Amino acid sequence: MPYDPELAAIRFGCGLSPGIPAPGSADQMLAQLQGPDLAAQHFPIAGATAGLAAVQGFRQMRKEARRSQGTPEGEQSQEAFRRYRRRHLQQRDHWFRQLLLRQITTRDGLRERLTLFWADHFTAQGKGQAMRPLGYGYVESAIRPNITGRFEDLLIAAVTSPLMLHYLDQTHSRGAHSQASRRQGGRGGLNENLAREVLELHTLGVNGPYSQADVGQLAELFTGLSYRVKSGFVFRRALAESGAEQVLGQSYGGDTAGLEPVLQALRDLARHPATADHIAWKLAVHFTRDAPDPALVADLAASYRNSGGHLGVLYERLLTHPLAWEPGLQNVKPPFDFIASSCRALALSPAALSGLNGKRIRQSFLVPLKVMGQNWQAPSGPDGWDEADEAWITPQGLSARLRWSMSAPSRLLDTLPDPDAFARQSLGARADAQVRFVASAAETRAEAIGLVLCAPGFQRR
Repeated sequence: MPYDPELAAIRFGCGLSPGIPAPGSADQMLAQLQGPDLAAQHFPIAGATAGLAAVQGFRQMRKEARRSQGTPEGEQSQEAFRRYRRRHLQQRDHWFRQLLLRQITTRDGLRERLTLFWADHFTAQGKGQAMRPLGYGYVESAIRPNITGRFEDLLIAAVTSPLMLHYLDQTHSRGAHSQASRRQGGRGGLNENLAREVLELHTLGVNGPYSQADVGQLAELFTGLSYRVKSGFVFRRALAESGAEQVLGQSYGGDTAGLEPVLQALRDLARHPATADHIAWKLAVHFTRDAPDPALVADLAASYRNSGGHLGVLYERLLTHPLAWEPGLQNVKPPFDFIASSCRALALSPAALSGLNGKRIRQSFLVPLKVMGQNWQAPSGPDGWDEADEAWITPQGLSARLRWSMSAPSRLLDTLPDPDAFARQSLGARADAQVRFVASAAETRAEAIGLVLCAPGFQRR
């Protein structure tokens, strides 16, 4: 099937834009992906270290405010903490704006799409006000730098990140025969959350070849994985279960204590054939359709296995596979992708977005996303956002998309584009006669732009 640059921008990128050329070839997309991360340079987001430092400041100020209650200095400390808490939480509005600007301006759309894909695959979020803003730094430090290497390195970075350990309650998990448990009369505190999600979601898949015994043994192996707000990831030997653990018939630990057996188990899981099948299926679903062609999935899985889980090889096979280039747009864009591609099609400028304060960022983007069904960075569970079209095509979701399409463009832009030109620039060859007729028949320019954004050719990729 011949290469289609417009389809490449829509299916594998962030959408068409009047000021940004569509990628000229699959080789160009792959080369950009291996090159410098220009979007992150232009619109930086603080990493996990800075995020943890902010959490430390939050906790210190909260502690001081509580300690000084009822004293002459108490009200001053309370007010200082309220201001800090407000700034701490509002930081998320700034990071969201940076993320949106990357999507709007990038010429390397595949990188943005893959970053979102892997961030969802390794879903983690902060619980409580102090930790809530850490999601952006987690993606920036653990996910984004590792999307072009080997899957095992991405897996290790995600699993050992402070936010993942916090989210899945791993930090205090300890073995029944650990030093800490022996000091407390043999009382263990084993938590299986991380082990279960690593097997079920991150590697082998929900129907993978593992048992409850494997979950328990991997959970024991994971004891000791923890973090400190001051220093980040740490392996706490006092919490680690003694002896060896058997996971999928392989022994880990025993005479070799510490972190290395954990890392080896993660590498082995990453290289397992079932992981190749699981990752291939998820990638095919995300970039093609809810029920991907089995031949595509099989070829992607073979590329994964043959390369030892090298993600760059996997992406190359995806982008050069004829079955990935079916001309019909199959997948419904999730709300964030829809809003981001809309802003990209409208050529919303960095200056226009930078002029929006936190309140307007929330009103224009974050609140509508929640109404559309995607409460940003807060999915309902560790399995992340649903890939199925039916999750987004709901009466409430469609109504919210329509309302946003009809009202947001005129709020975000001083001058709206010509409707016919906008239809051709945002949809390309998919701006058929029906879409252009509907746009031309609209009573106002704002209504015409909204109707184009609501067209099936724009809602899908």
